[in-house]
Amino acid sequence: MNLTVEPDRRAWVVQVMGLPVSVHLRGPEVRTDAVAQRVERIFGELRELDAVFSTYRPESALGRLGGAPPGPAVTADPLVREVVTLCEEARARTGGWFDARHLPLPLGGVGFDPSGLVKGWAVQRAARWLADLDGHDLCLNAGGDVLLRTGPGRPSWRVGVEDPGHPERLLDVLELERGAVATSGTARRGAHITDPRSGRPAEAVRSVTVVGPELLWADVYATAAVARGADAVDWLATLDGYAALLVNAAGRVTATPGWPGSRILRPA
Repeated sequence: MNLTVEPDRRAWVVQVMGLPVSVHLRGPEVRTDAVAQRVERIFGELRELDAVFSTYRPESALGRLGGAPPGPAVTADPLVREVVTLCEEARARTGGWFDARHLPLPLGGVGFDPSGLVKGWAVQRAARWLADLDGHDLCLNAGGDVLLRTGPGRPSWRVGVEDPGHPERLLDVLELERGAVATSGTARRGAHITDPRSGRPAEAVRSVTVVGPELLWADVYATAAVARGADAVDWLATLDGYAALLVNAAGRVTATPGWPGSRILRPA
């Protein structure tokens, strides 16, 4: 008789960057101090990056700028320079629908705010502490943006896609071995994404969930799609390697042809 032994599991949850970040691991060494130390390095790096990039902290590198474009003194920091460069790339990739240069700032006014890119970038960067942990499966969840990795022959991770109109329900359940899932919208934080063309809050879309190989770009594309509006699904369908599910303000659900879900449920 063949018995399938489920791999040992362990989870860690920490509040960092203003949101709950959880690390879920499956594998033979999840109870060891060595693995716990690697996980703590993930949380430690996220704290360090938040100290640099938080726009809510007046003492951070960006907080001291007060929304002003980063000049040479600030971009001398290689991390800041990398984020500024990525923001310009994101603006080009999205046709200007993701634009960190003219956004409402948490402490008032309008200016440079890369927060819509920093979270996905930071989580993706910090996950490298577990990149070479062979024989283990990873699910790293940062406030609903998820990075996944599964070894060959291991069970997939299941990721639920929340109904923005009824958070207690799921629109779909994704079974994924690896990659990233990112969601942007109005369900949790209201209309916090700005339409860069009008400067007004984007309200035509309730939520966009993007699935793809990199959390950084999945997050950027989801944010840009909310800013773009209900017709963003046509643009999302052109993104190589990425797929998306969009819910407009009326609750209508639309998916790109490559959407990996199996049971899209229309809101009542």
